[in-house]
Amino acid sequence: MKDNILKVHNLKVSFQTYAGEVQAVRGVSFELNKGEVLAIVGESGCGKSVTAQSIMRLIPSPPSVIKEGSIRFNGTTEITTCTNHQMEAIRGSEIGMIFQDPMTSLNPTMTIGKQITEGIIKHKKVSVTEANRRAVDILTLVGISNPEGRMQQYPHEFSGGMRQRVMIAIALACSPKLLIADEPTTALDVTIQAQIIDLMKNLAEQTEASIILITHDLGVVAEMAQRVLVMYAGKVVEQGTVDELFYNPQHPYTWGLLRSIPRLDQPADSELVPIPGTPPDLFAPPPGCAFAARCPYAMKVCIETDPEHRSVSDSHSAACWLLHPDAPRVDRPIEAGGVTQ
Repeated sequence: MKDNILKVHNLKVSFQTYAGEVQAVRGVSFELNKGEVLAIVGESGCGKSVTAQSIMRLIPSPPSVIKEGSIRFNGTTEITTCTNHQMEAIRGSEIGMIFQDPMTSLNPTMTIGKQITEGIIKHKKVSVTEANRRAVDILTLVGISNPEGRMQQYPHEFSGGMRQRVMIAIALACSPKLLIADEPTTALDVTIQAQIIDLMKNLAEQTEASIILITHDLGVVAEMAQRVLVMYAGKVVEQGTVDELFYNPQHPYTWGLLRSIPRLDQPADSELVPIPGTPPDLFAPPPGCAFAARCPYAMKVCIETDPEHRSVSDSHSAACWLLHPDAPRVDRPIEAGGVTQ
């Protein structure tokens, strides 16, 4: 049995606005094992980034509030009750984060070297000389050539791919146990994406860090992750291993995601099948399944009552009324292996 590095239980996060309460995360639960890569996928606005930033306690409060739930890190630390001072000791040292847009996340007025050594000096209590040496080592590790010279440069002097490597270097500078990567390849071209994916895979193996990968790119998921959470409207609708999600998906939303991406085994002129409709308004979430209004298989019970998670295997579950023993059988609209690499 693997040890848990992170256990999130029934997490509920809302934003208080002038228009009312936005229920951004509505009862999310999952576990992350040591050395594991867990992907969280879903449409924009489904709660992926809010969940990740709640783990780091990076969302300003107010307007955000953790209404309910537990985030237990490394078996003993309850993140939801940590003080700001305690979180400052955890961020960077125990939990690192790679943000979505390095150009807005890096400080344009500070050299790259200063931004990397800042965390090392704070958390490791070492001299400036030792911090600089570690910074050079970590830049070399992430594939930056001439690291000594690059330490003196500013973010605008780097390309997009190199800035993302610097973000990874900052996140890894203090050897955290958990690394959260929030869509780390979104703004990069496909060649650089492949390089960043290979880099993160190699670093995960070398440092034995656990990784939470936030993405909407199922190709990245297939390449990097061992387990996957599929989120919709602030909830986890399906979770399982990568093979289970790609070869035996159970939720109609997962089917829709897999059908809406290109496949190498389909003719070049094949049309992608989009998911019709839009996600629900999280000011007033529907009483039943949030996906019911967009689901071609929706039944009366789907509209009235929110389904519970039902186990497909020991590691695979989905929240769908189609898994109920009394539900009608439907033909899955995708073949086994919804994505072909």
